[in-house]
Amino acid sequence: MPSDEVEAYFAAQPEPQRTTLLVMRTTLARLLPEAEQVLSYGVPTFKVAGKGVAGLAGYAKHCGYLPMSGTVTAGLGERLAGYAVTKGSVRVPADQPLPEALLVALVDARLAELGLTR
Repeated sequence: MPSDEVEAYFAAQPEPQRTTLLVMRTTLARLLPEAEQVLSYGVPTFKVAGKGVAGLAGYAKHCGYLPMSGTVTAGLGERLAGYAVTKGSVRVPADQPLPEALLVALVDARLAELGLTR
């Protein structure tokens, strides 16, 4: 169950960021039903076994997916083509959520780093 802080974070986002973030959140909640949704480092984060697996952030002109690892994005190389990527984030258009298949790949890569599976 998400915390009130998480709910407040999403409620405070302008459109279209709010809708984009909520679509990704719904997918992540389905992929990680056992995850705790908390505010970590100021952004909504899905934690499994106390470890951050995925974070979502809204910005003025885009959204961000945060893989909670400096190596997840490097391992997905070509699958992230077309997105601005750093070690710690994937820049998502404000009005276009990441495709479910890409969210699955990002989540699975992070879980594998943690020695966990879905």
